[in-house]
Amino acid sequence: MTSDLLAPLDLAFWNMESERHPMHLGALGVFTAHSPTAGAHAADLLAARAAAVPGLRMRIRDVWQPLAFGGATRETDPDFDPLNHVRLHAPTADFHADAGRLMERPLERGRPPWEAHVLPGEDGVSFAVLFKFHHALADGLRALKLAAGVLDPVDLPERGPRAIEPPRTLLSDVRRLPARVPELVKGTLSDVGRALDIGASLARSTLGMRPSSALTSAPSGTRRTAGVVLDIDDVHRVRKSVGGTVNDVLIAVVAGALRRWLDERGDGSAGVAPRALIPVSRRRPRAAHPQGNRLSGYLIRLPVDDPDPLRRLDTVRTAMVRNKDAGPNRGAGAVALLADHVPALGHRLGGPLVGQAARLWFDILVTSVPLPGLGLKLGGHQLTEVFPFAPLAPGQSLAVAISTYRGRVHYGLVADARAVPDLDVFARAVSDEVETLLSVCEH
Repeated sequence: MTSDLLAPLDLAFWNMESERHPMHLGALGVFTAHSPTAGAHAADLLAARAAAVPGLRMRIRDVWQPLAFGGATRETDPDFDPLNHVRLHAPTADFHADAGRLMERPLERGRPPWEAHVLPGEDGVSFAVLFKFHHALADGLRALKLAAGVLDPVDLPERGPRAIEPPRTLLSDVRRLPARVPELVKGTLSDVGRALDIGASLARSTLGMRPSSALTSAPSGTRRTAGVVLDIDDVHRVRKSVGGTVNDVLIAVVAGALRRWLDERGDGSAGVAPRALIPVSRRRPRAAHPQGNRLSGYLIRLPVDDPDPLRRLDTVRTAMVRNKDAGPNRGAGAVALLADHVPALGHRLGGPLVGQAARLWFDILVTSVPLPGLGLKLGGHQLTEVFPFAPLAPGQSLAVAISTYRGRVHYGLVADARAVPDLDVFARAVSDEVETLLSVCEH
């Protein structure tokens, strides 16, 4: 049986959730169907293939050993049964309605924390699969890799050989220790300084601030999901016309959609400038051990109260440039890095409080999830759409996740169902905002 300790941020996610507020992420993939039995065939394939993916056999267990007291490990479940994780549902006319209800349900913590729900379409020409992964098991990138392990094999271009490092031994580490002492001391002092810097930035950002009432609510534990598909060429046309990056445009679209949505529902957008957390991955490419969340983030004010769409885009672009210049290791958006400086027992005792405090730190999460450009299939059935879903922190009403797949941008929206019964209105506002930006840029 293999095991490894959870990284500090993973441990924070594991202890942050409650029965009513699960901390899993999700992705809803829509596939073409060649026959009415395609969904059932897909469920059989998922169950058969899951047994061969080591990462899907990993459960999380508490640790009470002296050196890791209060921590948790990721270890192989000797009783793993894929049939406990892959479920075939009755045909549905609305994939997102079913996905929202399924996202409400917490994952079984005693088993490997993931599920795959197969939803056959009533039309007989499509089916969907909702993947759920606990954030402590996998972040967006690793969840993608685990899901890819149960999809049809893809021919990937071969990578060049990697340099092989000589094996390290205990004796070699001991010999290197005297020379490394100054470096270790310097690194420790640097870590302490960085933690203090981040903590001060967080305090400054939250001092006197109140959560945006439009995007926070009494948590109900209910969930609703929706999806929006845009043409990436439209996004590029806006970017080329006004400058900035694709990500700047996609974030500005969220700001504009929030403005439309708030005005339409009667809440009003005047004076509204919610704080958006933009997660930034700190994982090194081709890391030897890909497990574990390595996240920082940028914190920006979304200019929802500005009526000019081009000014909104310019404000977002300026804020993102300022964040990038400072780097992902500084500022209030980097508060996730503080997890590295908290002992395991501190995460266990303080996790619920951290979850409740998220609403004081930011109002809405806007995250990007990378997807491969190659076409993915399951049982020969083409994946046509994929909507990522981010975890929703207690007291927050809406989270936005964005992926680009095969020339189209997919917005995955997840909301507290009681606080946002009109999530479809916000989804429509996303499409309308892109049309407005295109129209303004053309003139």
